[in-house]
Amino acid sequence: MAAPRRAWLVFGFSTEEAAGELGPGPGPRRLESGPEGIRRVWPAWSYVVVETGAGLEVRSAGLRRRLPPGWTEALPSETHLVLRGPAAAGAWPRAAALRGELREAASWSRALPPPGPRRPLPLLPGGFATPRPPFFAALPGGVRARRLALGQEHVLALGAAGEAYAWGGGRHGQLGHGTLESELQPRLVEALAGVPMQAVAAGGWHSASISETGDLYMWGWNESGQLALPSKALVEEQAQDHDPGAGAAELMPHQEQLAAEDTAFISIQAFPALLDLPQDLEVSKVSCGSRHTAIITRGGELYTWGWGKYGQLGHKDNASSDQPRRVEYLVAEGLRAEEVVCGPWTTYICVLEP
Repeated sequence: MAAPRRAWLVFGFSTEEAAGELGPGPGPRRLESGPEGIRRVWPAWSYVVVETGAGLEVRSAGLRRRLPPGWTEALPSETHLVLRGPAAAGAWPRAAALRGELREAASWSRALPPPGPRRPLPLLPGGFATPRPPFFAALPGGVRARRLALGQEHVLALGAAGEAYAWGGGRHGQLGHGTLESELQPRLVEALAGVPMQAVAAGGWHSASISETGDLYMWGWNESGQLALPSKALVEEQAQDHDPGAGAAELMPHQEQLAAEDTAFISIQAFPALLDLPQDLEVSKVSCGSRHTAIITRGGELYTWGWGKYGQLGHKDNASSDQPRRVEYLVAEGLRAEEVVCGPWTTYICVLEP
């Protein structure tokens, strides 16, 4: 029997839409791999960097540009692209990266020590990279991070013993410290102390972590249901969509019902909340977009929730959801999910094809 093949699919906002062109729809779309295949992806809003057997490649609006050889990892944003190789890291303006031309002077560069134990970007020896200026920040000596995730305004780090640290902007509760205050330095997420974590993820303004036993914890902003907790904004949106022509008089009873149920809705969750997933599912991977979340279970199934305007949830519609929903397309096609990487408004999935 032939071994399963790996392929990458994408749901949601397309780079053609970002360029102002007519895109191919919300997905699923298959990433063209060529003979080398695709190993990893690093998405930004308007472009994505992929690693093939031949090196790194930038893709945007139907264009594909091979980056110069020697670079092994990417950290993209809408202003700059940070790259790391064996001996150095550097940042170039987005426009240069999209042309595949890095001949001009880097906006930032940093020499790296001889090859040794390496942690994935954004971690670098002595600190971490950011895809916007100042491009590098030091980590205090007491924090030994093995993974690090960047949100829009905050940072999460996974410590050597499975502890979680959070710092940066906290106005949406995304730090998990129980307040809406910002933190300038890494601070232990005390609510998770004593529960070793295996992974952390940072969205626009929300956060997630997976325990070693496969439990999922989430905290931060829930405006679009991205925490899989009851969202008042979604209920109001669904009511308006159900009857867009309804006047104030018709909507009044519904608004009164919402006011009576306000205590059941959660707009900000400032402490990590253990999610009650369907059928007590155990989670192996998690990724967060700007306002949506995707997980892979230990059984290889993909579940998504949160903001769905561009079809990034993979449910063949543009509806948002504050409930975890299995992506039935993968089940129907007999595909097992292996990796998931959320862009701001997209979801990239690596699957095994029978």
